[in-house]
Amino acid sequence: QVQLVQSGGGLVQAGGSLRLSCAASGRTFSTGAMAWFRQAPGKEREFVAAISRSGGSTPYADSVKGRFTISRDNAKNTVFLQMNTLKPEDTAVYYCAVRGGPPRVERREYEYWGQGTQVTVSS
Repeated sequence: QVQLVQSGGGLVQAGGSLRLSCAASGRTFSTGAMAWFRQAPGKEREFVAAISRSGGSTPYADSVKGRFTISRDNAKNTVFLQMNTLKPEDTAVYYCAVRGGPPRVERREYEYWGQGTQVTVSS
């Protein structure tokens, strides 16, 4: 089992920045790709970004490319999401996720999930 604990998030004005963190514990030796998804009210949970264990592969959703940056610190078993130039449409609950293999964009590919953290961007 892998446990994921998220931190960060909150309320920010459009154009502002936020940083999310997600720390893994438990069977972290089995951790491969780490990812961020988000779910807005009334919408499906969607892929935001992912990162391979080495950090060499970092796919992003088109809607966040150039504004969000995913990174990880393997020594601390932690993944980060730096979100810049935030827009009201970025408002959602953000979830981190982990899988044992390489990055994937499909939600069903991820085995473990964080508790979610609210990000609200005001216009």
